[in-house]
Amino acid sequence: MKCPYCGYLDSKVIDSRPAEDGATIRRRRECLACQKRFTTYEIMERLPLVVIKRDGSRQAFDKMKVMNGMLRACEKRPVPLGKLEEITDEIENELQSALEREISTKEIGEMVMSRLKDLDEVAYVRFASVYRQFKDINTFMDELTKMLGDREKN
Repeated sequence: MKCPYCGYLDSKVIDSRPAEDGATIRRRRECLACQKRFTTYEIMERLPLVVIKRDGSRQAFDKMKVMNGMLRACEKRPVPLGKLEEITDEIENELQSALEREISTKEIGEMVMSRLKDLDEVAYVRFASVYRQFKDINTFMDELTKMLGDREKN
């Protein structure tokens, strides 16, 4: 690591510790030439994820879009923000772990809905109504009937 003070190309690590949520490592280093200390951060490289939208267009995966969709569905519901952040992180990690670099909005929506269904049924129905583009009350009722049937099975 190049020293920011003298430009020497070698340093030794004095201390290492995880930063943030464990995805970053903070290192204290000492230059072997001038003995000054400095801090570096090592960040895990993430491969870019591309989302294929319904119209066939592609764009980079944006974790905040997933979060915002869930926030709208959970509006005025007793769902802690921390739980939504946790779900968003789970989804992002699952996508990063997959072998595919391209994922459809359909797959992401299903991942969100499966988690919302266990978290809050009203939020699930709200999200599903937008995601599945319910055209009329019958489509809405079909989803509710299916949900009630699943509940009775469990």
